[in-house]
Amino acid sequence: MESSGNKARVNKIKECYTGRNFSFTVENVTLPNGYAAEYGIVRHPGSTGIVPVLNDGRVVMVRQYRHAVGEYMLEVPAGTLERGEAPLKCAMRELEEETGFTAKEMVKVGAVHILPSYTDEVIHVFLARGLEATAQHLDGDEVLQVVSYPFDQLMEFVRDGKITDALTILSLHRAEVFLKNA
Repeated sequence: MESSGNKARVNKIKECYTGRNFSFTVENVTLPNGYAAEYGIVRHPGSTGIVPVLNDGRVVMVRQYRHAVGEYMLEVPAGTLERGEAPLKCAMRELEEETGFTAKEMVKVGAVHILPSYTDEVIHVFLARGLEATAQHLDGDEVLQVVSYPFDQLMEFVRDGKITDALTILSLHRAEVFLKNA
């Protein structure tokens, strides 16, 4: 993909919120066509999504409580990069913390801008194989159950709308494409 090279000129930035995982800014900009606009932007350090495949082909998932929607969601293990942390290191750390598994093989299968209209977050997607059981190390705000499903059943859940988490959907699709072309 080619771009014209012209970018917006940032005239003013107002930081409205700084939290543990992201910040929120309002930016006054002049777009490449000369139009003045104001954008609310979630600044995020990036994250990882991991598709951990057991030797029998089942995929390790988490059923995690998400307060914003007030529901338990079926998701791939995932997490936010810590300051200066490489995506691979984050993926390995999050896999073990959330599921209690480590992986002998971790392959990056893509990177995705999840919502470029209002966040700079990039999700790095990994396929994990050669899983070995260790122990979970959940954070205090993680309420989840580790489950596993055949890959085909998870793709059926995506088609049927039973999985609605965007990170999970894109991670499963990236892994599916990788596995079909491997």
